[in-house]
Amino acid sequence: MLDQLAEIETKGLSELDAAPDAPAVEAWRIAYLGSKGRLKALMPQLKDVPKENKAEVGKRLNEVKSRLEAAFKARSSGGGGGVKAPAGGPLIDMTEPGLIDSAGIGRRHIITRVRNELVEVFAQMGFSVAEGPELEDDEHNFVKLNIPEGHPAREPIDNFYVDDPLKAKLPRMLRSQTSTVQIRMMEDAVAQGWGPPIKIISPGRVYRPDTVDATHSFMFHQIEGLYLDRKVSMVDLKTTLFQFARAYFGADADIRLRPSFFPFTEPSAEFDMKIALKPGAEPAWIELGGCGMVDPNVLKACGIDPEQWTGFAFGFGIERLAMGKYNIPDIRLLFENDVRFLEQL
Repeated sequence: MLDQLAEIETKGLSELDAAPDAPAVEAWRIAYLGSKGRLKALMPQLKDVPKENKAEVGKRLNEVKSRLEAAFKARSSGGGGGVKAPAGGPLIDMTEPGLIDSAGIGRRHIITRVRNELVEVFAQMGFSVAEGPELEDDEHNFVKLNIPEGHPAREPIDNFYVDDPLKAKLPRMLRSQTSTVQIRMMEDAVAQGWGPPIKIISPGRVYRPDTVDATHSFMFHQIEGLYLDRKVSMVDLKTTLFQFARAYFGADADIRLRPSFFPFTEPSAEFDMKIALKPGAEPAWIELGGCGMVDPNVLKACGIDPEQWTGFAFGFGIERLAMGKYNIPDIRLLFENDVRFLEQL
């Protein structure tokens, strides 16, 4: 392929120099630089180049392309051979794609990147990815998670209800947590007979009518985990979370479990980590999420015998993890689409 590139460069420059007029120069451009030109025809061959030579061949291809384009530009502007461009300027093929260096190269948004990084870390620990609907019903969002009627978490002021919770039997809502996916996975495992054991994570969007500030938003992302098997204990939960933190944040990650309460886990804990949200700032304890052993009532609600099976669950805010990983001081920066901020990450 290097020989072909050398031939195209030598022959192309020679033919361009010999082109007698503007139509001939345009015909040369189509033959060498057009969408069906000689350079484009070489592109499919890149896949057959040995891996160790791809960088060299790719670099040479760009060099030849740049040299031919520069020669064409000089010729079209009247800088070579005395051939003048048409009165209206050089002919332009509007079907040609723009030059790569004429626009900024895109990248994945930081939330998407962190989500993929988290999935990769947990995949290495044997967790598979599960997904569920964002429009949920009261049964999956509250009832089967052992959150009783009258609990403050069910108040309309704290949720985005689609149906009137005072009138509908099973009012629909935008899910307030990805724990709903755990319920659906346990139901499916029993109904279809493929589990337990269950070992899944469920990343996704959740919605709560919080006041937007530096650490809160009405829409954010969570990643939920569930491991259900025989004789699973709190030791397994602690080991999993500590391994995750040190794999993702580094071996020196300063982390702790703090006793807490959630209706769907017993015992329950908060998972905290010391994080400096600004470069040079003193690290402070930041709550990353909650965790605990799955409450027996939750297992019973899904048709699973708590005498035979035990498990743990955890849930993290992906924005919180992104802020800790990349020293982002304000959650609003993640949603404002400010190019100046996005280009830094």
